[in-house]
Amino acid sequence: MEAEKKKGEEKCTQKIEQKKKKRKDVFPYGNYKNYYGYRIGQDMEEDPRLKVMKKEWFEGKDCLDVGCNNGSITIQIAKKFQCQSIIGVDIDSNRIEDAYWHLRKFVKMEQGKASKSKVSENANGLGTNIAASSDIETKQTLRNCSSQEKDLSDIVSFRQENFVQSRHPPEKHYDTILCLSVTKWIHLNWGDDGLITLFSKIWRLLNPGGIFVLEPQPWKSYDNNRTVSETTAENFKKIIFRPECFQDLLLDKIGFRTVEDVASSLSGSKTGFNRPIFVFRK
Repeated sequence: MEAEKKKGEEKCTQKIEQKKKKRKDVFPYGNYKNYYGYRIGQDMEEDPRLKVMKKEWFEGKDCLDVGCNNGSITIQIAKKFQCQSIIGVDIDSNRIEDAYWHLRKFVKMEQGKASKSKVSENANGLGTNIAASSDIETKQTLRNCSSQEKDLSDIVSFRQENFVQSRHPPEKHYDTILCLSVTKWIHLNWGDDGLITLFSKIWRLLNPGGIFVLEPQPWKSYDNNRTVSETTAENFKKIIFRPECFQDLLLDKIGFRTVEDVASSLSGSKTGFNRPIFVFRK
């Protein structure tokens, strides 16, 4: 009898722990821990969205990534397109910790590649030629490789912040702002007012001629996630500005001058993630 009672108590404890675990695994802001893992897949080296992005949007520019999650695409943009600076902001402090972890990992990988490249050059007798050469550009390239960690640390940074509700005055303005698969979560948590606040704030933070790269989720995606919390369920019922209205809202109400859909040539995304990518210019 005593043994049966003990087993019953253990089962009850297990059920409680399982329920707690399920509650912990709810991500009401889209702040999934392994977001890029199931979006991109393990067999891909870079995010397919980078294929439709243009170097001139980022090269030598100050950039902001709103809702950066674990920072993967933020870091890839910095490396591939040579930003002057890029900062990723996210509502979840755990995702910001993940982002800095990814940055350190990426830096170590790049340092390893640079070291192997230098050893290979010396083994082939190229190191001596470079050292003796008057080719300034070649020497500078070699120096840049050896100081990759410092360069990336200067370029990339992350910050925990509720972008919509933050009342802090902007520290700086930006040439390019990204908002990739974030609007749904802002919309569901803060309604139409939150969405308009997001768009208005981005417009104010952009320099004249600045670029706003927007990847909105489709309305069907809202429907799938509307019950993630009581707040999202309630806001879902009141939403007026559906994703198909965003272009008109940004052009007619917010003040952007032009828009271009660049995702028509996008390939490699997993099913459900082949979303439009719009580029608005201030």
